[in-house]
Amino acid sequence: MEIERKFLLASDAWRAQVSRSERLVQGYLVSAAAVTSGAAKSSVRVRIGGERAWLNIKSSTLGVARQEYEYEVPLADAEAMLSRLCDGVVEKIRHYVAHAGHEFEIDEFFGANDGLVVAELELDAVDEAFERPDWLGAEVSDKARYYNLNLIGYPYAAWTAAQREGLD
Repeated sequence: MEIERKFLLASDAWRAQVSRSERLVQGYLVSAAAVTSGAAKSSVRVRIGGERAWLNIKSSTLGVARQEYEYEVPLADAEAMLSRLCDGVVEKIRHYVAHAGHEFEIDEFFGANDGLVVAELELDAVDEAFERPDWLGAEVSDKARYYNLNLIGYPYAAWTAAQREGLD
């Protein structure tokens, strides 16, 4: 079970605290339309980070707690899947920032999602307390458009100003 909360960023102050970063490219083997319509009970993602690659399966339920399974796959297989089986890709740099006993993963997107920066925090329990750093902004965990799966069909470049602020 993955318990993950998503947030916008209130400032760039987090950048001074980055311990490491990695470029990620990912695509989906099950379309967002299939997941949204209920035709698929899960999203299936292929992701490449450096010289490693994974398949990731997540339940299609909305919310902070979702079932998740992840399996390493050969890099060449992942490259083939991305180019032949996915409708598009999401490209980002993931930055890791430790704060008060937790590690935030801050995703800085590129391409059609350029300008979108989202912090994710994995927790051990839905109600687990954590210290909010000053640079953490509004929570958007309940907004499906922030799910990476949806960023392919409805990228950040197409969002309204209100959507970009998480106000709708």
